[in-house]
Amino acid sequence: MHNPFKKGDTKTFSHIVTEADTARFESGEVHKVYSTFALARDAEWSGRLFVLEMKDEDEEGIGTGINIKHLSPALMGQEVIFTATLKEVIKNEVVNDFVARVEERIIAEGTQWQKIVKKEKLEKVFESLR
Repeated sequence: MHNPFKKGDTKTFSHIVTEADTARFESGEVHKVYSTFALARDAEWSGRLFVLEMKDEDEEGIGTGINIKHLSPALMGQEVIFTATLKEVIKNEVVNDFVARVEERIIAEGTQWQKIVKKEKLEKVFESLR
């Protein structure tokens, strides 16, 4: 693992809300808006953009936590811009805060954690759970 970043560096990611992003359970669709769980997926991706540049070839990132405050809906077809800000790197853990916006309106904010570990170690952990 190497760290070319400093605290406060940012990464951005854009996502257009589609049918696949709506809140849908076994009982059916709840709302035709950006679901909290789809938002969590994309928030994690925004933090992974740091990890992709930090991990070595024999390493991989794995999410270890996410905290989301979903403040406002995003409608079908709207563009959501995520800005991830590097908060800190503690050993092999990458911590970033994120804000998700539709235009100037904040729809969500939170913190996301990922660890960078050797691929071999991850495979051993996964194998031990089978």
